[in-house]
Amino acid sequence: MNKTLDLSALRSFVAVADIGGVTAAAGKLNLTQSAVSMQIKRLETLLGRRLITRQGRGIELTVHGEQLLDYGRQILGINDEVWNRMTHESFEGKLVIGVPPDILYPHIPTILKEFSDAFPRVEVKLISTRTLELKEEFAKGKLDLILTTESETAKGGEKLASYPLKWFCQRGNNQIWKKRPLPLAYEQRCIFRKHATDSLDAENIPWDLAFVAASCIDCIPYISAGLAVVAVLQGTEPEDWQEIPASAGLPKLPEFMIYLYITDGPESLLAHHLAGIARDVFVH
Repeated sequence: MNKTLDLSALRSFVAVADIGGVTAAAGKLNLTQSAVSMQIKRLETLLGRRLITRQGRGIELTVHGEQLLDYGRQILGINDEVWNRMTHESFEGKLVIGVPPDILYPHIPTILKEFSDAFPRVEVKLISTRTLELKEEFAKGKLDLILTTESETAKGGEKLASYPLKWFCQRGNNQIWKKRPLPLAYEQRCIFRKHATDSLDAENIPWDLAFVAASCIDCIPYISAGLAVVAVLQGTEPEDWQEIPASAGLPKLPEFMIYLYITDGPESLLAHHLAGIARDVFVH
């Protein structure tokens, strides 16, 4: 069982308790009201305790909420003290992280920018390669933090989110998925490729690998030109692609999970700060 408190959720809880309302706390935290409510609900679920009850337009803490408030202030105080010291302009360091190319967009730029803004003197090195290779390098201690895409439950990692694998094509092109054999475009070692082709074989749908690329990025222009279809994680597709409707008759594909692995080495504190940003971005 995960016994680690979510500091972002804890900060929202303390703000709501101190201010006396979700709306005002959301304004102070620069979050939406629904985001604050979700964070508190997540905290209640994690602890298995009701923390807040609504009283008219305000809120009232339960007995468990009163207990958590005192601890929460102490925890956040220590966290903020560490944060302020570690982000002092004299602090320097290097963090090596790994992300598979299939989830570089849209979230990784946001995560890296937020971390860079908070730790301007920390050098971040990003390595993008397949999940299997990232896990091998992480096991050797060469990476401080990795995100992975995995179709099965992974040991030693923290699950951040689940995304379904979906079929996509050029936006506005409603004919390409009707072609037989079905034209596909994939990077040579893409983990989604086998799932896509196996599912087509199972449904007796002929297919052709019309374009084989050296990287996932290389496939984008070919698909955007309306020359092939591809299966990728929902939410990671470019803006000029559209999801192929279920009525097209293409087979349903599995879900993939996004996992987070954090080093226990010298850069673990920095890695944990970046992990906190990643959690917030992927969850919201």
